[in-house]
Amino acid sequence: MSDYKPKNILITGAGGFIASHVANRLVRSYPEYKIVVLDKLDYCSNLKNLRPSQSSPNFKFVKGDIASADLVNYLLITESIDTIMHFAAQTHVDNSFGNSFEFTKNNIYGTHVLLEACKVTGQIRRFIHVSTDEVYGETDEDAVVGNHEASQLLPTNPYSATKAGAEMLVMAYGRSYGLPVITTRGNNVYGPNQFPEKLIPKFILLAMRGKQLPIHGDGSNVRSYLYCEDVAEAFEVILHKGEVGHVYNIGTKKERRVIDVARDVCKLFNMDPEVSIKFVENRPFNDQRYFLDDEKLKILGWSERTTWEEGLKKTMEWYTKNPDWWGDVSGALLPHPRMLMMPGGIERHFEEPDNETATSEIRNTQPQIAVPISRKSNTSQKPTYKFLIYGRTGWIGGLLGQLCEKQGIAFEYGKGRLEDRVSLIADIQNVKPTHVFNAAGVTGRPNVDWCESHKAETIRANVAGTLSLADVCKEHGLLMMNFATGCIFEYDNAHPLGSGIGFKEEDKPNFTGSFYSKTKAMVEELLKDYDNVCTLRVRMPISSDLNNPRNFITKISRYNKVVNIPNSMTVLDELLPISIEMAKRNLRGIWNFTNPGVVSHNEILEMYKNYMDPDFKWANFTLEEQAKVIVAPRSNNEMDATKLKTEFPELLHIKDSLIKYVFEPNKKTNYSA
Repeated sequence: MSDYKPKNILITGAGGFIASHVANRLVRSYPEYKIVVLDKLDYCSNLKNLRPSQSSPNFKFVKGDIASADLVNYLLITESIDTIMHFAAQTHVDNSFGNSFEFTKNNIYGTHVLLEACKVTGQIRRFIHVSTDEVYGETDEDAVVGNHEASQLLPTNPYSATKAGAEMLVMAYGRSYGLPVITTRGNNVYGPNQFPEKLIPKFILLAMRGKQLPIHGDGSNVRSYLYCEDVAEAFEVILHKGEVGHVYNIGTKKERRVIDVARDVCKLFNMDPEVSIKFVENRPFNDQRYFLDDEKLKILGWSERTTWEEGLKKTMEWYTKNPDWWGDVSGALLPHPRMLMMPGGIERHFEEPDNETATSEIRNTQPQIAVPISRKSNTSQKPTYKFLIYGRTGWIGGLLGQLCEKQGIAFEYGKGRLEDRVSLIADIQNVKPTHVFNAAGVTGRPNVDWCESHKAETIRANVAGTLSLADVCKEHGLLMMNFATGCIFEYDNAHPLGSGIGFKEEDKPNFTGSFYSKTKAMVEELLKDYDNVCTLRVRMPISSDLNNPRNFITKISRYNKVVNIPNSMTVLDELLPISIEMAKRNLRGIWNFTNPGVVSHNEILEMYKNYMDPDFKWANFTLEEQAKVIVAPRSNNEMDATKLKTEFPELLHIKDSLIKYVFEPNKKTNYSA
């Protein structure tokens, strides 16, 4: 495919940070392009950011709002715009918690105005929409593979929600009207010209003033940072080589905790971090980690050039030379700035108590140390158990935390990654758990087909990571409850379909159809040599939350066609509390962690129709037909749950459990079983 060659580019929001670097780069490198900048010069924009371009004959600045349809249409026509790079947005998360309507107006309505103008004029050959990694929501702390461009969007704050909403509009205009759209989702960016509401310039300016650096929460939140010139180059590559209709992540694998960023800034200024760092109240919700898979952009030829140390030094030097670039920014340097964006770019700050008068702060002369808050029961008695759980943002890991809270069991989520032995040891030493639960690992995004093309990452998480955690637990005398899978078997001559003969715990895995299943069978075999591990084989997990996209019922109720094969399954509402009881009993070895019996796809969907939607319809297809739309074959089997039923006689048959825990609580019809 030949490179795209624009003629007249409209860049929105180029008075701001990232877009100004992109505009200056394009003006400098491509004198044959005309660059028109549209910016309303809000509080975080500055014409000085565009000084390198202002004398260039191929540069034009227009002050105005993207929400003005007349202005946008006029510019597209009179400037013969054929390409739009849409950066303009409200971007600061803290502001979005206090002034979310302004974010909706700018980020969604403004984008809609641009798209409609493109549709009306019919002259746009490229529309590059700049989004954010935050639309993906949190990444699992122990994930070894980042969110890729097809990952589900799960925004967690008003800012990222408006960016996700804008993305939906962009996608719709691409599909409905054939608008040639490209979307980017980027990690955090830092460098010269950035308004100091953002973390790195805020820390640098505070350090320059000899003030403490405020950290939200305990500073364990992890972010990835890219230097601004590297990001500008990424947009240059996407402009020329990006494919219409595609999304491109702009990211880096090099992650840093916020506390480590603060320490690096302290080091640059020869400040003692124990004295110069203070811990303040966290945001209403502060995502623990964003992690991107940037392989797609690398295929286009882009790669990160600037090291963290080099970029941070350049940024520090720029701010020390330009301390008054933004004028009075005292309001932005508060730990939790709140700004009301007013017409004409005027800003108002909601002031917070300063450090000397805040009554909620404990004053002492000792260095301030971040102490993670443990989630404990409300009882005054010291709890008997304390669980360390891995897989905080995963489905099972999240449910385990909720169960612990409900049962009054003290617990904490692990901060370390499974493949990082040192961080696992640190977790155990800090938390001092009685038991460890491993609900982390790679199942694939959006399904196990992903593992077929990401084998190294799958091995790293499912095999190496799990073994590392088991080994660390053994060294510390801890029982590890390991959530595994029963998708390592398939019906065979000794266990024929419909026979009622299920695979037992001691049976050797016989399903090798998917690479995911291979890794799970591999690690299960190796874990047999660890007598401190309790392996729970989960299958086709189901819960009462029928809105959860990971729920097996939710999945098949949304498919156009399903196969119809009886399978053993796990009703999490019934079995997860049993896993906690198993930990208390210090049970070990391998357990088929499913309800007794089997249930078919059609039987489940018949229940769904009876209890949820009398008009629900579905169609079946064969395994041969299914094979045409999936990459890796799927496991189908019956597990023998006798061992678990003997230990827990109250365990219900799969069909009874589905009715009691899933369909009766969600019932929307008058159906009676």
